[in-house]
Amino acid sequence: MASEVQEVEVKYRVRGPEAMRTLEVALERRGGRLSPPIRQDDQAYAQPGWEYGQSKIGVAFARLRTQDGRHLFTVKTPQANEQACLEHETEVADREQMHRAIVAMGFRPTVRIVKVRRIAVLGDLTICVDVVEHAGTFVELERTVPDGESGIAVQAGMDGWARSLGVELERTSDTYDSLVRAALLPA
Repeated sequence: MASEVQEVEVKYRVRGPEAMRTLEVALERRGGRLSPPIRQDDQAYAQPGWEYGQSKIGVAFARLRTQDGRHLFTVKTPQANEQACLEHETEVADREQMHRAIVAMGFRPTVRIVKVRRIAVLGDLTICVDVVEHAGTFVELERTVPDGESGIAVQAGMDGWARSLGVELERTSDTYDSLVRAALLPA
C-alpha cells in the first residue's frame, strides 16, 4: 500500500503591481519562469456539522476543480494546520455527476473559488501565483512530503525561502475558501 502524502503550503498576499514585478524578477533569477495563465474553477465542500469559525484540523474537505476542460476531485484533511493536509485527488469525467455524488455523501457546497494561476517549479517546490476573484493576488509555495514529516517545519523552511526573495509579502494562514467567503460577507 502506498504511503499517504501531505501537501504543505505557505501563502502570501502580493500587494500591487510593483511587488508582482519584483516577485517575477526574483523567481527568474532563481531559474523559475511562470507558466502561461490557467483558469481554475473550484467548488469547495464541507462535511456535515462543520461551520466556518470551527477548527479545520482533522476534518475532511472536498473540492471539485475544472481546469482546461478537466475535472479533478480532491479531498484534503488538514493536519498540523489548515495549510498542511493529507490529500487524495483523482480526475473525474463528469463534473455535475461528481457534484451530485459529493452532496449525496453528505457534504455541502460552501464557496466557489475562481482564480487565474501561473506556476513555476524549482526542484521540489511549486510556486503558484494566483489572482483570486474577490480576494486579490497571492503567491503560494507548495511541497509534497511524506505524511510523517512535520508540516510546520516544512512551512518554516518555505517561509524562509519566500522571505529570501526580497519581495514585500504578507503571509496569511487562511485558505482561499475562507478568504473568498470573508470578502463576500456583507460589511
